[in-house]
Amino acid sequence: MMEMSVQHENSDTIGVSGSGSCLYDLLCSETPSLSTQALRERWMSSGPQKRLDNLMLQAGNKYCADCGSLEPKWVSSSHGVFICIKCSGIHRSLGVHISKVLSLKLDEWTDEQVDALVKFGGNTVINMKYEACLPSNIKKPKPNSSIEERSDFIRRKYEFLQFLDIEENLSCPFVPSHARCSSYSERSSSSNNFPQDKKHYDKQETKSLIGSTFRNSWGRKDSEHKSSKKSNSLAGMIEFIGLIKVNVVKGTNLVIRDVMTSDPYVIISLGHQSVKTRVIKSSLNPVWNESLMLSIPDNIPLLKVLVYDKDIFSTDDFMGKAEIDIQPLVSAAKAYEKSSINDSLQLGKWVANGDNNTLVKDGTISLEDGKVKHDISVRLQHVERGVLEIELECVLLTQ
Repeated sequence: MMEMSVQHENSDTIGVSGSGSCLYDLLCSETPSLSTQALRERWMSSGPQKRLDNLMLQAGNKYCADCGSLEPKWVSSSHGVFICIKCSGIHRSLGVHISKVLSLKLDEWTDEQVDALVKFGGNTVINMKYEACLPSNIKKPKPNSSIEERSDFIRRKYEFLQFLDIEENLSCPFVPSHARCSSYSERSSSSNNFPQDKKHYDKQETKSLIGSTFRNSWGRKDSEHKSSKKSNSLAGMIEFIGLIKVNVVKGTNLVIRDVMTSDPYVIISLGHQSVKTRVIKSSLNPVWNESLMLSIPDNIPLLKVLVYDKDIFSTDDFMGKAEIDIQPLVSAAKAYEKSSINDSLQLGKWVANGDNNTLVKDGTISLEDGKVKHDISVRLQHVERGVLEIELECVLLTQ
């Protein structure tokens, strides 16, 4: 387990906790002449990207929370952990209701998002919670572990919550693997020390009905998990070749699903992964300008776009769908990677014709500032009207 920084008594003055106090300590040591108020103002005014960079410098955050890979570039904003690109693909396959993944470099972070990340406390704090009851027979993945090994561990950790610290409700029914903690610490950093005062969880009987139920359910969960692992973790065991960034720009002349208007939102799916935009209230011409990220599997499926009207008291109403072939975009990205081209230019075109009535107009694949993009306008299918403007960007893993 990675080293936990000791909090100063006055760390609360900067208005953050956990990893925030570590950064405050670092700032104090570098600039001892600054007042507490000056430090607080400097911390809060440094901007979201600078604050993210500082968080990445924490000892625990220099390694993937799930496999220990060096310099993770992704974050699960749902759990506050820094993860590598291989583990991020599995987190995405869990669905955004379990783990929402953001890029530290590709996504544009807000101060509010960074504040939320700070409050989690970083990899060290989160792993002490989610791996507190890690049994000795469960092996934590290593940087060179297979996709199947990563998928099995990550699903147990975040989806089934099998290693969760449940001290407040009952005694932990499993003996944690201290040996594993030591080996993981050695992998992560030679300077990290596991806290000696961490509470030891002994295997013991409990009179609590909840505890008994939990203990008995472990075996069921374990067997159920193994029997259904092939189907449930299919997405996690797929090799990914890159990422696709989908910017849902706007909708035009969408169909009415309420009395006079609609409350539309968009779901983007690629294979077993799906993400969705926020809901725009009372608009037939909604503007989202919202970027979503998905992993691209080796066997590239169609990118599916679904639009729905949000209803409170009934099932959401269908507002149209479209399917987009992203193979040309990926091929263009691979061609660019092998070339020495630096100037902006058009790499290809997706022509709107009678055979392809999804496109409203020709879609161009272009190179802009070293990014391979595809701007398209799609006509929503199986409804009487509606157009959706989308910007796609492909990022290969080798990049």
